[in-house]
Amino acid sequence: MAYDLVIKNGTVVDGTGSPPRRADVAVANGKIVEIGKITDGAKQVIDAADQIVAPGFVDPHTHYDAQICWDPAITPSSWHGVTSVVMGNCGVGIAPCRPASREIAMHDLVSVEGIPFDVLNKGITWDWESFPEYMDAAARRGSALNLGFIAPLTPFRHYVMGTDSLERAATQAETTEIKRLLAEAVNAGAFGFSTTNMNQHLGYGAKPLACRNASADEFKAYCSVLKQTGKGAIEIALNKQVSVLSDDEYDLLDLLVTESGRPVTYLALLYRDDMPNACRDSLRKAEPLLQRGVLPQVSPLPLTREVGMRNPFSFGSFPCWARVFADKSKEAQAAVYRDPAFRNQFREELKRPMAFGGDWSRMFVLEVQNPAMKRYEGRTVADIGRERGKDGVDTLCDLTLEDDLDIMFTLLFLNVTESAVPELINNPRTLIGLSDGGAHVDMTCDAGYATYMLGKWVRERQVMTLEQAIHRLTAQPADMFGIKGRGRLKVGNHADIVVFDPKTIGSTDKATRQFDLPGGGKRMIVQSEGVTRTIVNGQVIYADGALTGAMPGQVLRS
Repeated sequence: MAYDLVIKNGTVVDGTGSPPRRADVAVANGKIVEIGKITDGAKQVIDAADQIVAPGFVDPHTHYDAQICWDPAITPSSWHGVTSVVMGNCGVGIAPCRPASREIAMHDLVSVEGIPFDVLNKGITWDWESFPEYMDAAARRGSALNLGFIAPLTPFRHYVMGTDSLERAATQAETTEIKRLLAEAVNAGAFGFSTTNMNQHLGYGAKPLACRNASADEFKAYCSVLKQTGKGAIEIALNKQVSVLSDDEYDLLDLLVTESGRPVTYLALLYRDDMPNACRDSLRKAEPLLQRGVLPQVSPLPLTREVGMRNPFSFGSFPCWARVFADKSKEAQAAVYRDPAFRNQFREELKRPMAFGGDWSRMFVLEVQNPAMKRYEGRTVADIGRERGKDGVDTLCDLTLEDDLDIMFTLLFLNVTESAVPELINNPRTLIGLSDGGAHVDMTCDAGYATYMLGKWVRERQVMTLEQAIHRLTAQPADMFGIKGRGRLKVGNHADIVVFDPKTIGSTDKATRQFDLPGGGKRMIVQSEGVTRTIVNGQVIYADGALTGAMPGQVLRS
C-alpha cells in the first residue's frame, strides 16, 4: 500500500500514558492507518530518528476568536506543536452579534483580553451574525490548526437583552431565548459554554461583563442544554482571589456540574508567595467536586506580565482601578494617577490578600519614552522608591506621569517560585492550560506552554515522565471537551502529530515584540525550540522553523 505520509524511525509516545516505543507511523487520507514497522512507500517520508513522535497538543484555553480572521496559521501556537485549539473561553467572544453591537463586542475583548481596539476594528471580518454562522465562516476561511469553539455567554445575553445584559439578570422569557440560542450553538458543534465570575472582567463602559449578571436560574437553564444533549463542557473564570476557592465559588461550581452533568473546568490554581497554601487548601476543599468532573486549570509557566499603564489589566482585580478603565483617554487616566485619593485607596486595597500584594521588588521598569528616564530601565519600583524616599504606590504613579503614561513595566506575577509548580502540574485532577493564546498580546505570550513544559519540567527538572507530560497535553484536554479521534496516536484517529527533538525541546526564555497585527499593532511572541514538524490532518504545516502555508485545519464539532 502506498501511503500519503510515513514517519519513520521515531520514538512514539502515543498520548495514552503508555511507555515510549520505537515505531513508524503511516498516514493516508488524513488519518493514521498503521503504527509499527512499515516497509511500503509513501508520497512523503519523514525521518524521525532520535526524535519523539507524539499526538499534536490540544490547547484547551485560547482566545483566538478574532485572530482567526487575519491569521489562519494561528501563530504562535502552530509553531509549538499545537494542532487543535479551543476558543471562546472566559465568557467573552464575538458571536452571536448583531451589526449594531459590534463595537460593544470589540470593547469587551479590549477590556477583558487586552486586544487593542484598532487591531480588532481593522482585522475582524464580521461575515456572520449567529454562532453557527461564525463557525461556518471559520470553516470557509480555512486554517492551519483545528478550531474548537465553546459558546461564550456574554454575547448570547447581549444578543437577547441588549445593553440591559450589562445591568441585570435575564427574565424568564429572555432566559428561554438565550437557552434556545445556546442549544442551537451546541447542536451546530460548540463544545459547551463559558462564563466568568472574576472582578477584573469588565467589559463595555467598564461595567461587569454581561455574563457576570447571570442568575442561578439562568445557569440552571443553560446547563440543561448540555444535560439534554449529553455533550460539551463548561469553562468558567472563577476565582475572585487567585487560587482561593470561596464558599460562594464552591457553590457555583456545584451548581454547574450538578445541573449539566458534564465536566467543568475553572480558572485557576497558580502558586502565590503571599499565600503559599492557597492551591493546596483549594484542592482539598474542592475534592468532592473534583471527583464529579471538575478540573481546575494550572500552568507550567511562571506568569510574567508586561504592564502598560494605558491598559493595566494586571491591576484590574483591585476595585479602585476601575477608574482607570472607565475613561481611557490619556487625560482622564493621568488625572486618576495624580489623585491622592486613588493612591490612598490603592494602598488600602493592597493590605488585603491579593495575587499582587505590593511586593514592588517584583515590578521592573521595562521601557520608557522620556530620554531623561532611561536610567530607570531594568530597575525595580522598590529600588527607585528607596532612592526617591517614596513608597511603591507613589513611585509607580509618579513614574507613569513622568513618562506621559507611555512607560512599560514587567511584573513577576504568579508561579514564580519554581519548587511549588511540580505539585500543581503533576496532580491528575488538574488541567494544564491557561495559554490565553490570542489574548493580552501586548503584555505577554504564554502560547508556548506545551514546549516549555517538555523542556523545563520533563528534560531539565525531570519532575514527570515524558509519557505523563504528553498525556496531559493531548488526551486529557481532548477527553474533557469530548474532542473525538484526536489526542492519541491510534489507528483510525486523525493524523494530528508533533515531531520533536527531546534533547532541545522548549521555548525561548523571553517573549519578543513583533508588529504584525492588523494596522501594525504590537504583540509579544515566543518561538519554539526543538519542534521539527507540526502535522495537522496528515499535512505538514510547520517544518524546521517555518510555516509551510498548508491549511488543513478543520472546524471541530461536538
